[in-house]
This record gives sequence, C-alpha cells and structure tokens, in this order.
Amino acid sequence: MATHEGLARLNALDAATAESELLKCCGAREWAREMVARRPFEDLAELMLTAEQVWWSLGTRDWHEAFASHPKIGERRAAKPQSEHAAAWSEQEQAGTRDAEQATLNELAEANRVYEEKFGHIFIVCATGKTAAQMLVLLRARLPNDPGIELRNAADEQRKIMRLRLEKLLTI
Repeated sequence: MATHEGLARLNALDAATAESELLKCCGAREWAREMVARRPFEDLAELMLTAEQVWWSLGTRDWHEAFASHPKIGERRAAKPQSEHAAAWSEQEQAGTRDAEQATLNELAEANRVYEEKFGHIFIVCATGKTAAQMLVLLRARLPNDPGIELRNAADEQRKIMRLRLEKLLTI
C-alpha cells in the first residue's frame, strides 16, 4: 500500500482502532491518544511533525512506558506485551543481533543490566542497520552519562524508532 493510502486509512479508522495501530509505533498510550485526537493528517510531513511534537510534550512516565514496549537489545520479548506487528518490527530492527557471537550477546545482557540498574529503564537505541557489536559500543558509551542527559538520549532514540515505524504502519 502506498504511503498516501496508508495515511488515508489511518485517518479513517475509528479512535480505538487508530490508537491500537499507533501503539505499534510508540508504546506510550498518551502519545497514541493525542495522535488520534489530532487527525486527520494531510500528508506524511504533517504526521511526522505532529508525532515528534506530541512525543517531546510527554513526561518521563510516558517515555518509560514507551521504552517498556521494546525488548532489551539482544532479547525477543518486551516487558509489556507488544502487538504482532510491533514484535515483528522489533525483531527486524534488532536483526544485527541474530548472528552475533554468544560472547557479544552475553556482554550485551550484562551491559543492559547495568544500564537499567543505573537509569531505571532499558537501553533504547534505534537498532536498524546496527550490528550487536555496534550496539554494545553505543551502550557502553552512554553508561557514564548523567541520568537526565541519558533520559533525553533514550527519548531521542525512541523518536527515531517511532518515525521508522510510522512509515512501516502506512505501508501495511
């Protein structure tokens, strides 16, 4: 389906269905509700601009809710249930971990544990196109960050994921 057809479909959905569809792109319920309320979108640019404006207007609790909808890097299951599409998208996005050596996966698991213990949320990175080793380097580079800075880093990575998934949503 072309993007404009997908956008027309999203605009035409009833509110509950549209919210469910948008939650595939970002697991923050307040984000999805606000996006539904701002329909209809004229074009992809307006959709993306609105998505980012709504995302950055949310609070920490909403961001943590979105983060929890992703599996940890190197894992398959998120802390909170995902739709079938979101789970498949997570698996595609983390394709770089599929062929990783077990030692790298073990290091990722340990670094994930340390990160979550320090920051109170899982490590979020837009994993598309990255190898497990690259994600491990990024995770380790972000570990020394101040919690406030790291929360913004994680939120920005979630924003990138959200944009990719909105594009995918409009093509299914």
